[in-house]
Amino acid sequence: MRREEKAKVVEELAEKLRSGSALVVDYQGMNVAQSTELRRRSRELGVEFVVAKNTLARRAADAAGIDGEFSGFFTGPTAIAFSQDPVAGAKLLAEFADQIETFTLKGGRLDDGQVLDAEQVVALSKLPGREQLIAQVVGGLAAPISALVNVLNNTVQGLVIALNQIAEQKRAQES
Repeated sequence: MRREEKAKVVEELAEKLRSGSALVVDYQGMNVAQSTELRRRSRELGVEFVVAKNTLARRAADAAGIDGEFSGFFTGPTAIAFSQDPVAGAKLLAEFADQIETFTLKGGRLDDGQVLDAEQVVALSKLPGREQLIAQVVGGLAAPISALVNVLNNTVQGLVIALNQIAEQKRAQES
């Protein structure tokens, strides 16, 4: 690879490291079918899976202003999964790590700068996904409002029933 190509790769990796989460794996031992499946599933989930040379990845981390703790993951065969939703990437990679014995999680970095080790990436993979969390928040916000509407509806319904009974009693008294 020529110097200009390397500089371009480093800049692209640095930009991706700045813009979202990055999870690092050792992809050694994957066959072509498994690699194809990983890339297909990655695209579906909005995860970009990139195989990178360690020296270029370290330079990109330095260019992105990321500390040395994250750069320590760049040893041996390395691939990086970039994603805006770190849970989606962690779920996908943890699933493949369970299926393929030689596919191992090394660690990662969240978009807020927090560096994760392999165990923390596995813990992250067990969290609900972004859409599910949003649905839970919306459901949590809607529940009290629904309860209030039901209480008010029941109060109005009770008032209507009481007024109806009073009207029937007056009609009965007049007859």
